[in-house]
Amino acid sequence: MKDLRATFGLPAALKSKVNLWLEQDQNADTSLEIKQLITSENWPELHKRLDNRISFGTAGLRARMEAGFSRMNLLTVLQASQGLAAYIKEQFPIDASVVIGHDHRYHSKEFAEITAAAFIQLGIKVLYLCWSSDENENRLVHTPMVPFSIGLFGASAGVMITASHNPKDDNGYKVYYSNGCQIIPPHDKLIADKILSNLEPRTGIWDYQKIIQEAHTAGKLSDVRQQAQSAYMERLASKLLYERVVPGTGKPWFVYTPMHGVGSSIFEQATQSALGLREGQDFLTVEAQKIPDPSFPTVSFPNPEEKGALDMALDLAKKKGISLVIANDPDADRFSAAVLNGHEWHQLSGNELGFLFTFFLWEVQQQSISVTSKPFCVLNSTVSSQMIKSMAQMEGFHYEETLTGFKWLGNRSRQLEEQGYFVSFAFEEAIGFMFPSIENDKDGISAALVFLQMYSHYLKKGKTPLDMLKIGFQKYGVFKEYNGYYVVPEPAATDKVFADIRASFVSADGTYCQNLGTEFAVTYYRDLTTGFQSDTSNFVPVLPVDPSSQMLTLVVVPTRKSSDGSETVRFTIRGSGTEPKLKVYIEAQSDTAQNASHLAKLLWDVLRREWFRPEVNGLTTQF
Repeated sequence: MKDLRATFGLPAALKSKVNLWLEQDQNADTSLEIKQLITSENWPELHKRLDNRISFGTAGLRARMEAGFSRMNLLTVLQASQGLAAYIKEQFPIDASVVIGHDHRYHSKEFAEITAAAFIQLGIKVLYLCWSSDENENRLVHTPMVPFSIGLFGASAGVMITASHNPKDDNGYKVYYSNGCQIIPPHDKLIADKILSNLEPRTGIWDYQKIIQEAHTAGKLSDVRQQAQSAYMERLASKLLYERVVPGTGKPWFVYTPMHGVGSSIFEQATQSALGLREGQDFLTVEAQKIPDPSFPTVSFPNPEEKGALDMALDLAKKKGISLVIANDPDADRFSAAVLNGHEWHQLSGNELGFLFTFFLWEVQQQSISVTSKPFCVLNSTVSSQMIKSMAQMEGFHYEETLTGFKWLGNRSRQLEEQGYFVSFAFEEAIGFMFPSIENDKDGISAALVFLQMYSHYLKKGKTPLDMLKIGFQKYGVFKEYNGYYVVPEPAATDKVFADIRASFVSADGTYCQNLGTEFAVTYYRDLTTGFQSDTSNFVPVLPVDPSSQMLTLVVVPTRKSSDGSETVRFTIRGSGTEPKLKVYIEAQSDTAQNASHLAKLLWDVLRREWFRPEVNGLTTQF
């Protein structure tokens, strides 16, 4: 290493960082990456990789897979695991255990193995969902199996190696606590502190495959895959079956795609065992997307919400005369559906699906005295549809909103259950749906089972999902969304945009503007970064405040005279915690779908002009 520095003039600011990396990293591939950057004198890239450490937060870890302290690689996963294991050992000093699973992404298996080894070294029992004595065999699970297994086995924590629907070069490290929910404060900060005090790789840890083999032989690592999957199937059948699915077509009636992810096997098993559906007979799978493939060769971005992601499934449906397409994202914790509307396909938004699920489950609750006698409850995140709030007020069931993310939905669900509520369902507009009777996290397989029953139920009445949405609009009000995001050039740009907004919108004494442009009057203002909410007695927000994240929510009304005085638009803007994005969520309520859609789009344009100013701030727009 001295020769490299002398020959290529390694800058002084990089010397200690490079030395530390090469001392700690014992993986040949990532060590070589750093050495090649030195050889090519790519100092800017080395600074990007080594100056900052990948941050651990409520989403765990997620980043591009490359060498460097700021990236996902064996060393940073090991360091996170050593810190997490130390924290879990402190919290559960007796009989601590951890559930570990992984998906099919590049390096997911190695990341899971070195995670398991770190826990084994501290005497924590590992409940492994992907165990195989054959290093060439790659057993996989969908993400919801980890939180489900925590509850099943009474584990202290869980780790799932996945980057969900991120691009192929990313990976992630998702952490669950003993309640089966994703971690929330203060656990995230305390774990992050433990990671920083456990950065030095422990003796022998790089021989991680030997460690887990020996642990399995000694009974310190258990293969729980079959037991967990069997219990999962039994739970689905006992908790989420409402009626027999009989579309009556006599041929395949829907198309399914797992988007090159891990969903196909578990989907086939679940639909066959729970609903009696068979591939080829009742549904078709997009063959080119059926096998787990970490390169995602047929989609540029493996997210069912992205434009073009469902094209192959839609083409197959058109060819076979099928009017329903359903999909999971690569780790099968999200669910999407598209239905044929005349000659055009309508992909249901997360908010539309959220309403349909709520409407169906409320109907089941009202018609069956055997479901539960506890108060019915539905949750969604603050950026999701307010149509559920309107429905709850009219029907008389309990509704709450939480901060964005299933870490908040899951933990609040557990709290409400302890208070005696029956939390039937929770959702977020980003096609995430949770059925707490299965686990307290989003689950694309559970969502698929309920959706297929719902689809069949209304089809027998001559109704499509779009018909049911119209019925909902007639009863609870017409809600239309216009969501999108701006790509920011760098993380600091998000903070600058929000700072400029506050500077122009909020005065020194805390008074906020009563108008947004000339088109809208402001009736509600909430800032979960600074801690202000306009309609509470002390102006303190009901939801948690986080000065480290950016989030504003406003309700506005059009300044033109409303047809019936009830037109409102609610919007939230926030910075993304995992991507270089500034996200915008707009939902308008009016008397017609046309008026609501017009108001939502008008507000987008006003925000672009008044607040975001993309030409000034270097933002680019995405929908």
